[in-house]
Amino acid sequence: MSRSLKKGPYIDEKLMEKVKKLRAGDQTAIRTWARSCVVVPEMVGYTFAVHNGKDFITVQVREDMVGHKLGEFSPTTKFSRHGGRMQRELESQTQPSEPAPEAKKQK
Repeated sequence: MSRSLKKGPYIDEKLMEKVKKLRAGDQTAIRTWARSCVVVPEMVGYTFAVHNGKDFITVQVREDMVGHKLGEFSPTTKFSRHGGRMQRELESQTQPSEPAPEAKKQK
């Protein structure tokens, strides 16, 4: 559920302090655990290392990310694959067939 409009977006104060201390154009990643922090226009152009529960995922903030949360760009689960009969059929079709052995020439 989204946050109430009268409350405004959630912005982590410590994270904004780090952004203000950093010079514009500096490519050092700002490490953060604040996945629920909303991306604001002041963050555009900076690099964040967002924690996904195990590692830090590097996120380069662009203008089209404004209004979204940082956690949306750092997935917490790894997709392995779908299972079942259909998946096996798809994999067998995409695997290259082995080349036939060449017949040895006899003289």
